Amino acid sequence: MNKAKELRDMSDEQLQLTLKESTEGLFRLRLQAETERLDAPSELRKQRRLIARVRTIQNERARAAAAKARAQESVQAS
Repeated sequence: MNKAKELRDMSDEQLQLTLKESTEGLFRLRLQAETERLDAPSELRKQRRLIARVRTIQNERARAAAAKARAQESVQAS
């Protein structure tokens, strides 16, 4: 479910919710790792990568929106 294509198909609100849930999940996993009760250490890496993917997509969208706004400003200025 966490493939980049599937994340790109999500709305901004869904991405924000996914980011929040992943961040909270990573926090819980880190606590479990500190108390030595972590069942699958690979989950830490998966959560970190999911967070990175979501932030990358959000950044791409923000840059695209800024570029579109600059293009519209230049058209209006002409």
